Amino acid sequence: MNSPISPLSPTLASTTAKFRNRVPTQLRRVITIYITCACVLFMILNIDLVPSIPTPSGVLKRNTILRKAPEYRPPRSFPKKIWQTWKIDPFSFEERDSTTAMTWTTKNPGFRYEVLTDSNDMNYVEEHFGPSGFDREDIVDLYRSVNATIIKADLLRYLIMYAEGGVYADIDVEALRPVQKFVPERYEVSEVDMVLGVEIDQPQFRDHKILGKKSQSFCQWTFMAKPRLPVMLKLVENIKDWLSDIARKQDVPIGEVVLDFDEVISGTGPSAFTAAVLEEMNRRGGGVSITWNDFHDLDESKVVGGILVLDVEAFAAGQGHSDSGNHNARGALVKHHYHASNWPSRHPRYNHPVYGEVERCNWNADCVRKWDEDVEAFGLLPLEEQQKRIEDKRAQDNQLVMNMNSQLELRELNSVPP
Repeated sequence: MNSPISPLSPTLASTTAKFRNRVPTQLRRVITIYITCACVLFMILNIDLVPSIPTPSGVLKRNTILRKAPEYRPPRSFPKKIWQTWKIDPFSFEERDSTTAMTWTTKNPGFRYEVLTDSNDMNYVEEHFGPSGFDREDIVDLYRSVNATIIKADLLRYLIMYAEGGVYADIDVEALRPVQKFVPERYEVSEVDMVLGVEIDQPQFRDHKILGKKSQSFCQWTFMAKPRLPVMLKLVENIKDWLSDIARKQDVPIGEVVLDFDEVISGTGPSAFTAAVLEEMNRRGGGVSITWNDFHDLDESKVVGGILVLDVEAFAAGQGHSDSGNHNARGALVKHHYHASNWPSRHPRYNHPVYGEVERCNWNADCVRKWDEDVEAFGLLPLEEQQKRIEDKRAQDNQLVMNMNSQLELRELNSVPP
């Protein structure tokens, strides 16, 4: 007997014949075409599941198509890191610096605290911005080329904040409140990418030939940021272009440029920081123009484009100008002691030979007006009279120094026991 499943099986043959008789010939042909098309479509839709055939270059052409990288989104919370920079490591700090630094760790026990020094800063920049990091050799070369200490200090804080984020504070800044107080409770931390405060709010001097560029600025001796914010990288690139332009004008390498106080402030310091932040706010603002007027006389914090701006009292209390209040106020978050701010001695301010520095007025309007009038009147004097006044001023200064030295000597004599 034939097997039921044999091709010669009468049962199978009769069943096939019945099916063939029931289905018209044209429909059988169409079914065949449909099945073939379905198989081809299935293979096309699942091409990624098919093992790739190596090509001479080892990569399929379809894999060489550049796909746009997904837009970076900052983390929902700020990194729990506190950064400072100084000449030496914390184990070698003077008592003054050690005491100030400890306020940050004491008030923020859950935070990582790190100090970058003159000994390890270059390694940090190479690690994070070299080939194994963001692959920005131009930034590594820039940092390596710069010799001016204050320029390096400004650059480093921006590079740290871009690479890792967290809180940056100058070495002479004391923490008065925990970092968690930086963001008022009415704001969602996930909606804030950066926290900064007003430092100088004196727009009435915006057109002053000396004070103008620094009359409206955000504080950059303390601020907080999430990592990889475009504004930080843009700021570094702005500094690179600015230094390159200065070097070309002076016909020297970047490491040999000579800068005065105002050039540092406007090129890498608070003025440059402020300009970059305002530009970023406008980029994020959706067509709404943001200017310093939005922060003048700020009495309550505000968020603009994900950037939280605190009033002047938060990071810059006790300055004696800009309605900055004092450090005993509830809103004061830090206290700047200024004992590490000796860089102006290497980048001097404009110092009139008779009337000195206008900054000594500390933004007092009457004092600035008097200085301007005196300087203008001096410029109208004959050269002989100008020279006489300069010599008189020099003699007065010398006499003042002699009097001070005499007082010191007298004090020392009186302190010696009989």
